[in-house]
Amino acid sequence: MADLKHKILMVSDFFYPNFGGVENHIYYLSQCLLKLGHKVVVLTHAYGNRSGVRYMTGGLKVYYVPWRPFLMQNTFPTIYGTFPIIRTILLREKISLVHGHQAFSTLCHETLMHARTMGYKVVFTDHSLYGFADVGSIHMNKVLQFTLADVTRAICVSHTSKENTVLRSGLPPEKVFVIPNAVDTAMFKPAQQRLGRDEIVIVVISRLVYRKGADLLVEVIPEVCRLYPNVRFIVGGDGPKRVRLEEMREKHSLQDRVEMLGAVPHASVSSLTEAFCIAILEAASCGLLTVSTRVLPDDMIVLAEPDPSDMVHAIRKAISILPNIDPQVMHDRMKRLYNWNDVAERTEIVYNRALKCSDQSLLERLSRYLSCGAWAGKLFCLVMIIDFLIWRLLELLQPAEDIEEVPDVALRCHQHGERIEEIYRCKSE
Repeated sequence: MADLKHKILMVSDFFYPNFGGVENHIYYLSQCLLKLGHKVVVLTHAYGNRSGVRYMTGGLKVYYVPWRPFLMQNTFPTIYGTFPIIRTILLREKISLVHGHQAFSTLCHETLMHARTMGYKVVFTDHSLYGFADVGSIHMNKVLQFTLADVTRAICVSHTSKENTVLRSGLPPEKVFVIPNAVDTAMFKPAQQRLGRDEIVIVVISRLVYRKGADLLVEVIPEVCRLYPNVRFIVGGDGPKRVRLEEMREKHSLQDRVEMLGAVPHASVSSLTEAFCIAILEAASCGLLTVSTRVLPDDMIVLAEPDPSDMVHAIRKAISILPNIDPQVMHDRMKRLYNWNDVAERTEIVYNRALKCSDQSLLERLSRYLSCGAWAGKLFCLVMIIDFLIWRLLELLQPAEDIEEVPDVALRCHQHGERIEEIYRCKSE
């Protein structure tokens, strides 16, 4: 068997059985990297009774460490409390590179910090957009600045996301690569039977809050229904703006044309992100025309400004070109444009460049943290010096050579096409 190229540790607080864009991204990217011959291990926190080591499709090994989520599926920030178990996993799995996901993940930030202290190359993927003025964004941006001060390479899922990340963290743009999300076109296919030309259904899936444009729907829906008697709306989601939508439906007597689904289980809808909307890709893969911001080619999406009149105009344009849309042709284009295998190959290039970067001493690394601000820089340096001392203490208490390395059993089974359920039989052989 050929030598493996990389042994990658994917890290995030967000992974299955939780459902979302980050979770899907980590899973599909890991599966494609396994097919390319790499070893991939996922590190996340426990979810309910799911704790310990689990194996998923393709031999993907997942560590559900016994920490419980503290806020919005994030573990409580301990800074140093996670170091011993993270060090053990890195050594046991013979990891060569660490890949962290999502700026809001506490586990991601702490693992990248400890990995750099131990001399590992680290890559970070930012999946979201954040502002600059509110208290939450200011706090998150300072944490991101600390983490990315010593990151080897970074990945963003769109060019807008790259600009946002560079501005928030001060990371040199040449260190940041843009690799878009993709879609599993095998799951999202055009319907075998289309609705008749005499009926048009517009679906809205979103949290019904101001930031998601719920107030625009209150003005857009009545106007579209007035212009097109054959149009009906299906609105999925819940939030504080749901009351306004229901009031609008009553006021204009649209009960039979506007269906309010309320909160919809994650498993029943497509996933959403801020920096790169996977839901748009999934809709296009199903052959559905989309009205949104610029993500897809112009003939697959109709652009609109966040203004009621402009959105009505965009919907009218979409309805006019709808008869010319071939769902199967759109599906085939999506299969070529947004493919997880392509994402994995481009990510592999980033890994290769990261591993070619020269190693740096503690003093060289501290100079990067020092440049983060007059007071913040000194605080960051102190945090990293303590982290370095803890690492040396752990080396004394339990030398690296005393930690048993794990055989790559799951990967061998995967490469021989054997079922994961037969992993122990494979191990005994």
